[in-house]
Amino acid sequence: MQKLLITTMLEQVDPQAIQQTLAGLAEVVRLPESGPQRQAALEAADALLMLNPRTDISPEEWQLLQRARVIQVLTAGADHVPFQLIPSQIAIYTIPGAYAEPMAEHVLAMILALAKHLLPQHNKLARGEFDQQRLNKMVRGSVCAIIGYGGIGTATARLLHPMGIRILAINRHGRGDALCEFAGTNADLETVLRRSDIVVLCCPLTKATRGLINATALNWMKPDAILINVARGEIIDEAALYRHLQTHPSFSVGIDAWWVEPFRAGSFRTSFPFFELPNVLGSPHNSPMVPESWQHAVRQAVDNLRCVLSGEMGRGLIDRLDYL
Repeated sequence: MQKLLITTMLEQVDPQAIQQTLAGLAEVVRLPESGPQRQAALEAADALLMLNPRTDISPEEWQLLQRARVIQVLTAGADHVPFQLIPSQIAIYTIPGAYAEPMAEHVLAMILALAKHLLPQHNKLARGEFDQQRLNKMVRGSVCAIIGYGGIGTATARLLHPMGIRILAINRHGRGDALCEFAGTNADLETVLRRSDIVVLCCPLTKATRGLINATALNWMKPDAILINVARGEIIDEAALYRHLQTHPSFSVGIDAWWVEPFRAGSFRTSFPFFELPNVLGSPHNSPMVPESWQHAVRQAVDNLRCVLSGEMGRGLIDRLDYL
């Protein structure tokens, strides 16, 4: 009998429920907090279910996983995974698209809030200023580039397309669907950015996407474009974005994913005073956080583990070369 070791303490991760799903495939146990039992559990594990590998297991403990063959993380991205510490025989899986629906709604909310200047107008009203003459934007007829046309990107397109927004898709394979007017790869980035009124970032943070939106890419965009980032902060050059927002007051950005966040860095901070700018709308990387999001993610992760432990092809297998 294989052993599945659960390292996260999320209350939504119920070992008994997971045991029922994996009946006949694996024995499910939680990782003890300390002591000889913890070491023994790591040495005996065939598979692990984790939230944050950087904090769930210490750097010294990774070499205890000589029997393990599978790690399933409860996130769509893998940039927080310490690949250099994990034994090479272990396959690492994410859950792509698990949070797509709530994140797509968050993207739509940010687009509309920025197009309609809701936060600046609210702040003016709070100061007693009734600016009724400020013109808003119509989003119908706009062109939206979705950089990272996967689960989140397609869910976003499904919301935007019925509003009369034309979709341009970018992903590593250059594949789109019936909602897309165009689909290409990063080689088409300049063409797509120059055409777009709205740009949505929902691609993974890899070697290929780190710093993808730099000063040059920002200057390709229209002066009054709307940029939304629900992916990872490091996909955008932070300094370049701040300067662009200062020099292009009609340009606006909605930031859900920041450069330094508690989950990966233990704290939140920015290197520039973004919140002093009127063309910035922020949220605390909570775009996936609706009441059922964790339960859905756990179900998807366990279903994927069932496939992998059965010898079938799972979803979300990570290529370490994308990150190392």
